[in-house]
This record gives sequence, structure tokens and C-alpha cells, in this order.
Amino acid sequence: MTHDAIVVGAGPNGLVAANRLVDAGWSVLVLEAQPEVGGAVRSDRELDPEFVQDTFSAFYPLAAASKGIASFGLEEHGLTWRHAPAVLGHPMPDGRWAMLHRDREVTARLMEEQHPGDGQAWLDLCEVWDVIGEQLVTALISPFPPVRAGVGVLTRLRKAGGLDFVKTLLTPATEMGRRGFDGPSAGLLLAGNAGHSDLPLDAMGSGVFGLLMTMLGQTVGFPVPEGGAGMLATSLRRRLESRGGEVVCDAEVLEVLVEDGRATGVVTADGQRHAARRAVVADVIASRLFGGLVADEHVPAKVRRGMKDFQLDPGTVKVDWALDAPVPWASQPAYAPGTFHVADSVEQMTEALGQVAAGVIPASPFMLAGQMTTSDPTRSPAGTESLWAYTHVPQPERTVRDGGEEVRGVWDRSDCERFADRMQARIERLAPGFGSTIRARRVLGPHEMERRDANLVGGAINGGTSQVHQELFLRPVPGMLGRPETGIPGLYLGSASAHPGGGVHGAPGMNAARAALFHSRVGRLDPRRR
Repeated sequence: MTHDAIVVGAGPNGLVAANRLVDAGWSVLVLEAQPEVGGAVRSDRELDPEFVQDTFSAFYPLAAASKGIASFGLEEHGLTWRHAPAVLGHPMPDGRWAMLHRDREVTARLMEEQHPGDGQAWLDLCEVWDVIGEQLVTALISPFPPVRAGVGVLTRLRKAGGLDFVKTLLTPATEMGRRGFDGPSAGLLLAGNAGHSDLPLDAMGSGVFGLLMTMLGQTVGFPVPEGGAGMLATSLRRRLESRGGEVVCDAEVLEVLVEDGRATGVVTADGQRHAARRAVVADVIASRLFGGLVADEHVPAKVRRGMKDFQLDPGTVKVDWALDAPVPWASQPAYAPGTFHVADSVEQMTEALGQVAAGVIPASPFMLAGQMTTSDPTRSPAGTESLWAYTHVPQPERTVRDGGEEVRGVWDRSDCERFADRMQARIERLAPGFGSTIRARRVLGPHEMERRDANLVGGAINGGTSQVHQELFLRPVPGMLGRPETGIPGLYLGSASAHPGGGVHGAPGMNAARAALFHSRVGRLDPRRR
């Protein structure tokens, strides 16, 4: 059967693209290699049947802020957002907490209590974000170049502080928390949120990302889907199917067909050919799309050259715990956070992430973690906690050594369990007795993550590095100019490898769908019609 569009991959970007195309009246087929949709937005009960664990990603400020996802009305298809009492907490070794609350006045009050003057400095920063933040987010996720959104940023720049705000955006995350703040909390929040990417914390660009994530936490929170991350993907699927779209799982695509210079369909592992009249959208990591799915002779020379230097982001180790009791914090926070970071200081964060960049497995890894039952009580029985933590490690082939000299970097079961012990010990220092609350533990290392989602190559969760040399018009390679068009008419890159990169906002999928619709309208899909 022939469809107007075939979407390869039912991750959030693929499902967003499919929904946009079906809204335009196209017939759409989505093919997913795994037994269920979601990509890195899935949940399961395999650790303990009474506990819901988010298999990969867990909290979604970018999805909550996405106008594209909001336009789908997913609440009508089963999605309910839930929030913890506080957005984010960072416990310090001395018992204090850096705390981000959805009420900026509460955030400011807590900072003021730690250091007089910091509360007003926080409110001042929030007011600047009020002026320009929405336009800045739109510019960052719009198709490149973001002309309309860029104009919106420029028209508000003077009111936001002009060149002083530009300087703030160019300030590394390690320094941003020192601009106007004397206490530690602002710096820990900004640098910790910058650590969600693989940008070096002392590099230009890290401050922008840290500010973006922190202010999104302040404005929309770090919401989670009620019932598990998989409900976000499920609601996208339900909406798509309610409008006539089709989703087939356990259907691995082995080849993108190119005939007469144009993408015309795909071949799946069972030998079936699926034809596409108008477009193939690939929610696939670039190294796989241009490294086998499309025959090498069809890949444009400039893309082929660029892919030789394509760089993955670091690998990931994620640990899930089913706890018989809440985390026994040595010092209880003022408000229970849904998300927390683990690092003794900004300097320790910088050291750990620098070690990863240098190929060293951190002895004291910087960790992102989530108390999911605190955010959504449906995740586990009352009085228990569904907990996770993840940290970055070097890609397996780039590993030089282990900073703790216990892990070999091959990431077999032994490596994974030893490293999970290291991660668990860091929480134990902040919450004595943590180990005694553990009912069950699961460790997903780089290889297991890739087995469960082929886009997570070596545990890379962002579709390629977020560093400046592979962002904006350089993503995924200079020859594509930050656009979803691949140089092969009818084939569009709609994964996190495309601009604007990783994060569950659906922008790569939305941008790919819009490009396909545009080319279809102007008759440029078939080179014979140019």
C-alpha cells in the first residue's frame, strides 16, 4: 500500500511529524522497530510490578513549553501533567539545599534566607526572562534560520538589557551564577541545568542552556505524565490514529529506497516494501540514516564528507530503584523536589563533566535524579518511591581510563553494577540509610540503552553532541545548514540529530513535517518537476 508519507521511528519526533502531516490531510504510516512506540519516552514495570519506572527520559519542561505539542490537545487523548511540590533541588554537603520552586517568590525567599540580596537578584533575572524568554525559546527551536523569531528577540533585546543581556547569554555556566549572586544556590541551579547537555560548563553556550532549563523550570516546571513517561508517547499515538494515521511496531526499517534521485519508500526487515508518494521522514540518528539506511551512492557528497566528523554525545548509565520508603535525606528540603542533582559544588560538576569529555569515567559522577512518586503518586504504592538517576560516561570507544580504577569501560554487567554502586554511594552520603530502603535495582548501561532504542548509540541520548561545533547551521553536518532537508528530495531528517537537537520538544519532527509540506506545495519534491 502506498502512503503520502512514511515516518521511520515512533519516538516523540516521529510521532510529532506524523501528527502534523496527518493534520494536513496526508495518509501517514509510522514504522517502529521496537514492540511499542515512544523511543526514549517510554515506561515499564519490569523492575517491580507495583512500580512504574521511566525507561529513559522522565521530566518534560520542553514538551510543556512546546507550542507544537500544545497544539495537538493531547489532554483529550489521555495525557495529564503532574508536578512535584518543588521543581528541582540540589542538596549541599553542609545540609543546605538549592531549590527551584514554580513560584518565583518562593525560590527568591529561599535564596534570600541563605544570602541577603540573592532573592532580589533572582527576581530581577526572572523579569528579564519575562521580557525575552518566550521569543528566545521560539528562536532556538524554529527551523534554521529563525527569521521571524529572531526579529522577535531583537525587538525585545533593549528592554531585556541590551548588550548586558547578550553578555549574560555568552557567559559560561560556571560564571553565570556569580553575576549578581553571592550565595551558592543560583550557581548550582544554573550549572546543574546546563549539565543536562554535554556542553562543557566552562564553555560559551553552556550558560544559555543552563538559563533556558532553569527558567523553564521556573515558568512551566518540570512536569511528568501521570502514569509514566510512556503516556506522552501513547497520547501522541492515540491522536494520530484517531485521525487516520497508522502505526506498525516490530517493523524495523533496513533501507530507505531512492529511485531517480528521490526517496520513494522503505524496506522493512520482513522484506516488505512500503511506498511513499510525497515524503519519508526519518526519526533516526544521522549516523545510521547516512551510514546504511540510505545507500552510500545516494548520499550527497557534502553530507557524506560531513558525516566523517559527526560526533556523538557521551554515553549514559541510568539506575532505577524501587524504594520501600521515601529517600531518607539527612537534611529535609523545604519542599520535596521531583528532580534533584548530585554534586558537591559547581567545581565538582565541572571536573566530572570535563573528565567525561577527556575519556575518563568519573570517580565522582555528576548525577541527575528524579523522585517520580513525589511528582506523580500513581507511580508506586503510598509511602514508597520510584527513583532514578543517570550520569554521563565516555562513549565506549573513547574511554581512556576509569577515575576510580574499578570500571573497565566495556560496560558489561560487571561494569554496570560496579558503577551503579558508585552512583548509589553518592546518594547514600546525602541520605544515610538509603541502601536499606531499596527493594530492587536496575542498571541500564550504554549497550543496553542502545539495544532498547537504536537511536541511543553507545548510550548517547541527544542524537549527537550539543557542543557549538555541531549546533545551529552546523547540525548534524555543515552541508545541511541546520535544515531537515537531506539533499535527497523527499527525505527529511526528523530526529534529535537535526536542529535544534535533543530534548523532548518535538521540534526536529515538526520542522521536518513542515519542510515536507512546503516542498509538496511548491512542487519541488520530484526533481523532474523543477
